[in-house]
Amino acid sequence: MEEIDRVLSKYATSQELMDQIRYVAESLSIGFDRWDEQYVSGPSLYFLLVAETDFEAYTDSLGENEWPVDRCQVVLNSREAFRRVAEDVAFSRDGAIIVTGDGTIQKQMVRVRSPSPTEVQDVEELSYPDWMGTKHMSALETSLRENVLWAITLSEEDGRVTTYLNGTYQDYPRDEIGGRWRPDTQQS
Repeated sequence: MEEIDRVLSKYATSQELMDQIRYVAESLSIGFDRWDEQYVSGPSLYFLLVAETDFEAYTDSLGENEWPVDRCQVVLNSREAFRRVAEDVAFSRDGAIIVTGDGTIQKQMVRVRSPSPTEVQDVEELSYPDWMGTKHMSALETSLRENVLWAITLSEEDGRVTTYLNGTYQDYPRDEIGGRWRPDTQQS
């Protein structure tokens, strides 16, 4: 029961941020029309929504890969600014983007280290589907960490958007994202 309460508590405090980040990732996936072209990579994103700013213990700086905080520092301040900057970052930078629970985006993008069994209990019990690359496996493992609320990825290979929570994931292949608002599924 305590574990369920912890998951529900994490979920409740971050839902609006997670929805906005996922919406932008889905929009970028749907808006990119070159997925089937050889030698073309689509937009790629990896967001970590964390409860605290204490993430240095499991991340490493990725040098020049930075989120332009001068253009957008808080996810929910301007949804359009967030979308524009996320699109730029998705095509030009690499690494995980750290967002704290209050919506503040950290400037430095990072590489996330895999947790050891002594750091995260259930990490050895995870199973990885064949479609998961290193970014997705990292997000799944990292979602088990105590202060990580959510992880969200957009795959540069096929436009898949995936959300991760407490060692579980919800996968949205490109042809299934967007629901009724998706332009190519609307009926005339």
